[in-house]
Amino acid sequence: MLLCSLWFYCALKKRTLIKLKEQYFRQNGGLLLKQQVSNREGTDCTRIFSYEELKQATQNYDESRILGTGGYGTVYKGILEDGTTVAIKKSKVIDQNQVDQFINEVVILTQINHRNVVKLLGCCLETEVPMLVYEFISNGTLHRHIHEKFSMTRISWLNRLRIAIETAEALAYLHSAASMPVFHRDVKSSNILLDENYTAKVSDFGISRLVPLDQTQIPTLVQGTLGYLDPEYFQTSQLTAKSDVYSFGVVLVELLTGQKPVSFERSREDSNLAMYFLSSLKRKDFSDFLDDNLLREGTVEQLRAVSELARKCLLIRGDKRPTMKEVAQELILISGFGRQGWLENEEENDDCMPVDGIGLNFIGGQDCFQADLTVTFDLER
Repeated sequence: MLLCSLWFYCALKKRTLIKLKEQYFRQNGGLLLKQQVSNREGTDCTRIFSYEELKQATQNYDESRILGTGGYGTVYKGILEDGTTVAIKKSKVIDQNQVDQFINEVVILTQINHRNVVKLLGCCLETEVPMLVYEFISNGTLHRHIHEKFSMTRISWLNRLRIAIETAEALAYLHSAASMPVFHRDVKSSNILLDENYTAKVSDFGISRLVPLDQTQIPTLVQGTLGYLDPEYFQTSQLTAKSDVYSFGVVLVELLTGQKPVSFERSREDSNLAMYFLSSLKRKDFSDFLDDNLLREGTVEQLRAVSELARKCLLIRGDKRPTMKEVAQELILISGFGRQGWLENEEENDDCMPVDGIGLNFIGGQDCFQADLTVTFDLER
């Protein structure tokens, strides 16, 4: 009787656990998620991880495995049975809004394939709090490297410029080359991850929006991060691709100045970095607001050109801002200013003829484009 009672108790407990997991699966939007993914042709099959797999991978979510924390929850470093290192995103609390964001991020990432977008490996729906499993990006966030003063991890100007190019290319892909356009909606330096080679990976698509091909704007509740939020989007609630352009402009200013997007260490009227940067372009010497190290590493032509590009991205009217594709193209062009690469670029593009000797206005074939930038060259050099 004792053995029978023990067997019955274990069977009942196992059955209860199975029912609980099924309940969590439905509660966390598992049925809707399966429907959403199955309705999208050409998407990769997202792996469904069990709770036991992720518990073992993180050593029962040990504090030593924490990679970062925030209002959304905690990200853990995990090592799967096959030795693969992953990042596991676990929400703190569960409500319907978080479930919607969770499903939204999975659906978006299953249709994106770009070298500069973080890759989603799978998810776990068997717990009260749903979890996402990503490829592990080892070098932390761009925000950390810019704003936390680690002498051994300071990013050089050339790396900053390359990171800007890679991020711009990823956003341009999302806007115009993905199977369905995506507006990221929360572009910021803490959502740009860096791998061991300082390659940029755009992450966190929880509040991103898929955009029907026949639409250029979406009416929606305003969401984003203070300091990066497009003022036009804030006023009209109309989300557009140019909202991401504005936020990327703030990231460019962070790369140039090394300052935070919102800081009360500056005066009250200059607490917003974007506004401070735009006013500084008018009333201060160019070098006064740049990171001191960049003045020693970058050419004046590059720094001025990136500053001008950032100014264009931060224009109040969205229709006056460049597209992310144009931003990426200009950054690639700027990366050759004042260096041997610039001369090589001229030789490779013989069809691109300069209109004048001072500005950067070019005409030519389809691979050429007009760069309306004002810079000064040392013509003798």
